[in-house]
Amino acid sequence: MRTTGVPRYAPDWLELREGADAAARSPELLEALRPRLSGPPLVIHDLGCGTGSMGRWLAPRLGGPQLWILHDRDPDLLDRAAVRMPRTTADGGRITVATARGDLSRLTGSTLDGASLVTASALLDVLTPREVDGIAAACAEAQCPALLALSVVGRVELAPADPLDAELAEAFNAHQRRGGLVGPDAVAVASRAFVRYGATVRTRTSPWLLGAERSALAAEWLRGWVAAAVAQRPELAGRAEGYLRRRLAACAAGVLRVVVHHRDLLALPAPRSAGAAA
Repeated sequence: MRTTGVPRYAPDWLELREGADAAARSPELLEALRPRLSGPPLVIHDLGCGTGSMGRWLAPRLGGPQLWILHDRDPDLLDRAAVRMPRTTADGGRITVATARGDLSRLTGSTLDGASLVTASALLDVLTPREVDGIAAACAEAQCPALLALSVVGRVELAPADPLDAELAEAFNAHQRRGGLVGPDAVAVASRAFVRYGATVRTRTSPWLLGAERSALAAEWLRGWVAAAVAQRPELAGRAEGYLRRRLAACAAGVLRVVVHHRDLLALPAPRSAGAAA
């Protein structure tokens, strides 16, 4: 489930980042979520599922039985995700998988009727404010929690430092906001939206920590980070070429350390009053 105009996500990139994603997601928010899950079975909607990494991380951490409904606009990614979902939970409960092809404009409270949870990973920052509001509104109507992981916050740390780091980061953040996307403002925008609809919101940091053991991911991230910055500010191209060459060499030598900051969000709907339920 990616919005119109957002580039299709390459499966190789999604596979490469899965380990770092899994290590980064907030266990504290998961523990805060557990008491608010309704079931059995748990009915979980995974928005913009990609290759299904969120399901592979979360499903084994929850009891069964579970029904996962995977949403994405890319049929190839949906197929990959469905095939690779686990089939049993840690306690032996059965996991059933269904797929729903489409984009966020189709998400409503009716779509989520009976849902125990809405979840997503690395999705919010590629949405518009209207799309973020749509998720919050649908969750409020369906009275289901939302666990939305790994939204970028516009801050990276590279060691050793380079004089061009800050300028590239600024250009990259501007690129993330192109066309009205929320980009690095995703968690702030989503928090306000969920609160408007009566939810209680908690957030936690979920940084990627990329060192020698994740050098392949660091190198690929660097290429994409620099390319996006140059696309936003073409006048950086000459200096960025040398910068990328230096950084990739440091990465290959195992001496580059990168922290890519993200934040996870948990939104818990307000309980219905007795009058509203009647």
